[in-house]
Amino acid sequence: MSFLLHQARFLTTVNHLRDLPASPLPEVAFAGRSNAGKSTAINVLCNQKRLAFASKTPGRTQHINYFSVGPAQQPAGHLIDLPGYGYAEVPFSVQVHWEQLLGGYLQTRAQLCGLILMMDARRPCTELDCQMIEWFTSTGKPIHVLLTKADKLTRQASLNTLRAVQQKLAQDTERLGAPNQCTVQLFSALKRTGLDDAHRAIEAWLKPNAHP
Repeated sequence: MSFLLHQARFLTTVNHLRDLPASPLPEVAFAGRSNAGKSTAINVLCNQKRLAFASKTPGRTQHINYFSVGPAQQPAGHLIDLPGYGYAEVPFSVQVHWEQLLGGYLQTRAQLCGLILMMDARRPCTELDCQMIEWFTSTGKPIHVLLTKADKLTRQASLNTLRAVQQKLAQDTERLGAPNQCTVQLFSALKRTGLDDAHRAIEAWLKPNAHP
């Protein structure tokens, strides 16, 4: 159980890179295709119901949302809810803005220490997911994949999916010259599957000396 993440609170919403907080604290970003369960996962990981806005309408999150974690007097870092990608039914100008905001943050933010990438376990490793991984590996920062909605699969099917995704991403990152940069786990917000593993991954980035 993560008491660090359970002390999470909304900090600010950013619509332009120039408005990113000047705080030097480490940041962990959450990204994924629209409707992959990103906001729901953040809420469950932080043991709150409405911290991140979870919408049934894909493409609802259009800004970068900041959440502070740890004690209010001495926060340990920030969780970053990034705009979902891959949803076509929005105006082209909005898509361009999302891409610039998402790309600019992920490529240039010095405080960013790792990326939590959400993939629907029923449809993992889409072309856009693989593009995101290939693109982000150039930063040299770690990626941890949550295969969300794992409860929608049987246990055997979920394990088969996990192994297949691990194998594919190992091959992809090896090809990109970045072996061991990407880790993968099963996750279900509904069944609360994989919470401890996800907490450990996030806290290891926010507080690297916390887990010897």
